[in-house]
Amino acid sequence: MKPYVHPAAVYPYREWSLDEENYNEENNQRSESVFALGNGYIGMRGNFEEGYHGHSGSSVTGNYLNGFFDSEPIVYPEGAYGYPSRNQAMLNVPDAKIIELSIEGHAFQLNSGKVHRYERQLDMRNGILHRQLEWESPAGHRVELNIRRMVALQHKHLAAIDYEVTALNFEGPLTLTSSIDGEIQRPGVTDDPRLGSGSKEPSLLLVDTGHELEQNFLWMKHRTRHTRFALLTGVSHSLNCSSGYERAVQLEGQRLSMQWIVPVVMGERISLTKYISYHTSKDYIEDELLSKCLAVLSLAENSGFKALGQEQRAFLDHFWAHTDVEIQGDLALQQGIRFNAFQLLQSVGRDGVTNIGAKGLTGEGYEGHYFWDTEMYMIPFFTFTQPEISRKLLEFRYATLDKARERAAVMSQKGALYPWRTIDGAENSSYFPAGTAQMHINADIAYAIKQYVRATGDDEFLVLKGAEMIFETSRFWVDLGHFNPAREGAFCIDAVTGPDEYTAIVNNNAYTNLMVRDQLYYAYETAKLLGKQYPEHFERLKRKIGLTEKEPGDWILAAEKMYIPFDEGLGIYAQDDTFLTKKKWDFEHTPEDKYPLLLHYHPLVIYRHQVLKQADLVMAMFLLGDQFSLADKIRNYNYYEPLTTHDSSLSPCIHSIISAEIGDLAGAYSYFDRTVRMDLDDINRNVKDGLHTAAMAGSWLSIVNGFGGMRLCGGMLSFNPVLPAQWDSYRFKVTSGGQLLDIYVDDKVVVYTLLVGDMIEILHKGNLVQLTAKKPLSLSITKQLEAVIFELDGVITDSGEHHYLAWKALADELAISFDRVKHVRLKGHSRMECLEILLEGSGLNLPQPVKGMLCNKKNEKYKQLIQQMTPDDLLPGIHSLLTSLKEKRIPVGLASTNENAMLILERLKIGRLFQAIADPKNIRRGKPDPEIYLQVTEMLGISPDCCVGVEDTEEGIAAVKAAGLRSVGVGDMSMRDSAELWVPSTSELQVENLVQLFQ
Repeated sequence: MKPYVHPAAVYPYREWSLDEENYNEENNQRSESVFALGNGYIGMRGNFEEGYHGHSGSSVTGNYLNGFFDSEPIVYPEGAYGYPSRNQAMLNVPDAKIIELSIEGHAFQLNSGKVHRYERQLDMRNGILHRQLEWESPAGHRVELNIRRMVALQHKHLAAIDYEVTALNFEGPLTLTSSIDGEIQRPGVTDDPRLGSGSKEPSLLLVDTGHELEQNFLWMKHRTRHTRFALLTGVSHSLNCSSGYERAVQLEGQRLSMQWIVPVVMGERISLTKYISYHTSKDYIEDELLSKCLAVLSLAENSGFKALGQEQRAFLDHFWAHTDVEIQGDLALQQGIRFNAFQLLQSVGRDGVTNIGAKGLTGEGYEGHYFWDTEMYMIPFFTFTQPEISRKLLEFRYATLDKARERAAVMSQKGALYPWRTIDGAENSSYFPAGTAQMHINADIAYAIKQYVRATGDDEFLVLKGAEMIFETSRFWVDLGHFNPAREGAFCIDAVTGPDEYTAIVNNNAYTNLMVRDQLYYAYETAKLLGKQYPEHFERLKRKIGLTEKEPGDWILAAEKMYIPFDEGLGIYAQDDTFLTKKKWDFEHTPEDKYPLLLHYHPLVIYRHQVLKQADLVMAMFLLGDQFSLADKIRNYNYYEPLTTHDSSLSPCIHSIISAEIGDLAGAYSYFDRTVRMDLDDINRNVKDGLHTAAMAGSWLSIVNGFGGMRLCGGMLSFNPVLPAQWDSYRFKVTSGGQLLDIYVDDKVVVYTLLVGDMIEILHKGNLVQLTAKKPLSLSITKQLEAVIFELDGVITDSGEHHYLAWKALADELAISFDRVKHVRLKGHSRMECLEILLEGSGLNLPQPVKGMLCNKKNEKYKQLIQQMTPDDLLPGIHSLLTSLKEKRIPVGLASTNENAMLILERLKIGRLFQAIADPKNIRRGKPDPEIYLQVTEMLGISPDCCVGVEDTEEGIAAVKAAGLRSVGVGDMSMRDSAELWVPSTSELQVENLVQLFQ
């Protein structure tokens, strides 16, 4: 894993705002991104109204319209069939937020004159960008500026600026110039694939301009070079001053301006309010653009900035009432999580024909394209906070289904294949190994539909739109995959790329196959649901897409026979067929400045190593958590986490969630810390190019799904909350089935309150609880002793000598050297693993059936020996300890790999005192792997962190701790440092000592 140091904060910590207390040119472009405003359609970077006058390369003037793009031909030096022919890029549109101030020829600029006071604030409660400053011109004129900007969340086509000037020490004329600038700053060509290809010629061509002087109205019309969309940019103004003024309009190149010369006296305040509107022929008939623009501007003028601000506040009050996350004890992260939620709202399309780009509406990185980020990160956030927005995002996918069908046909497949990156539904990825090959996007969309429908109960969407998408993409999978004779007829999917873009074009990517299996099961269930409950709609859909009676059966067959690569030796899921055979990346000797790897190494160099850009199998463990045991999650996480660079901003949040689930709260917090302030602290050093919207949504997931432990089980919410040590408490809200639930967590209790709705049933730590309207339910989460789990040999009894004699007899028969030193190594291992240790250095290469026979032979000898055991063979103090635990109603379990454990307990006459006994035959990995302890805690139905494990070896203690139990070592002093409690003899084990481990 690459080294990581969290950068120092630039902006002061505030609960509800982002503040800049002084102007620093070094941070200018970065600040332009984080102080951006938007409403899901219009996006405005945090550029100054007067423009930027610092060093070149430190600013990007940006104004964007979601879904408004031009499309240029993609030039391939070596092309091939099926490559996308055109690339769409979201356009930087005319800058209409320009307002310049001049005093007797001295233009207000932060780089000239003197700034006496400066403050800029992004107010997340009111949705206002507010700048206050006091400036002195080179000639000594001092003014106070109070500038407020908003992009109206309730008016798709509207933004507004209120520009207030107070003359502090002079009288004379002020000149205010408001402009629309159609001369667009084009991004340069770069080698960074995250930024796009750049443009060699202007994409917006000026068609016409116009003005109405008396109405203070300016407009400018452009047309895109290739897509031929029309764009109408219009502004109107309201000037508030106490005296007369001169007014003029001028056009210089593509800069259309209206200028006011206003005389002022000392202490006088004047204000100019500017209303801005953008309309395009993508939304309206071209001939109507001007009238639509005038209507919006008229509405704004009649309302006024104050009333628009009140509307903005009311909209945000509703948003925060359903979305806010409160963190007590960490102001930095409190600010971060609110900033992220606010920017997600500003970036997301809410009209069903646009989506949310990887950079939102804050920059031109990734060219404004929509990715799988929407379904895997943003939709979960909106589904549980603003579900109506999630539906609109899914409606976008439905609106582009025909293009997905076309893409599948190009790829010689049936059904539909959604694009890896797009704006209007066409595939835009020119690098197919990390683009089109990421066909898992089909399953990602199906997963998002399933989660949305189950969380909201919106069967109407499933019936009218969702089912068609699921069926068509399921057709694609069944046609793409094949039943492979080389895999005993398992269904295999070849030549795909999973989420990890550092491993490309592989067979049987585990994430892809797992997600496809989940989709195919859901497609089959959906077909049954429609046939039973909505037969008329189902028949209509079958006729529309030509669905046969046989196809659902094909889906279920492919799902049941899906091949999931698994490495028995390591006990983990293989990322794909060949990943585990590759050489591991040399992290130790990779300099920090060589990250991200994609900018410093050829793809083939990366592809031939075990190295991950982002969570892949770990992502599957989160999304499909019920298909993995906790032991699986721990084992796989521990293997893949050290190999992950997190060069993708999508990765840390997923690792945070799984870290929390497996009990590594410190790791979870560390990953959350680098997720939640990804942009505020510029962790990936590229926030200047725009914000990381998926990471923003991921920070919410890290709290709700990570620390809150929320999962959707069928249609029921389930929680398993924990509190990070750094916090005093936290609170979040989720919406499910139209009901609003508040969850508060501190170090002692979790409090569930149903804020909206009559009654809801949820699961708390696996237990069903019922909530009724506005009646808080407080449940303790204080850790206390709830179960004790013992090793058998060396803790309950000592059958080690019987084992030794049985193995010794077998070794003598095979003429193999075996002594007590080697016997110590057998402790905690399965019978077959013990045999392998026995055979080490013997030169015997025995077939598996023979090994099985030898294991059975040893076991028969061992069983003969243990028949002689009696209760007298219990170790000192154990019987009284077990009796005390029974009296205190504390369950007891046994975590032993000894396959004769039941027989031994019977001989010792203590079997009735154990409520759960591990089955070694169902254990993949022996100690120090935690699986056996997790199996017992699951059998007991008790969380591992409320259990104690008692062991007599270092490996055993390691297994206990890896499973998340409190650890007690008995005997050997080597465990004194590793175990939380160590006693020299079992006779010193007391229930009180075990209870104190939780104090």
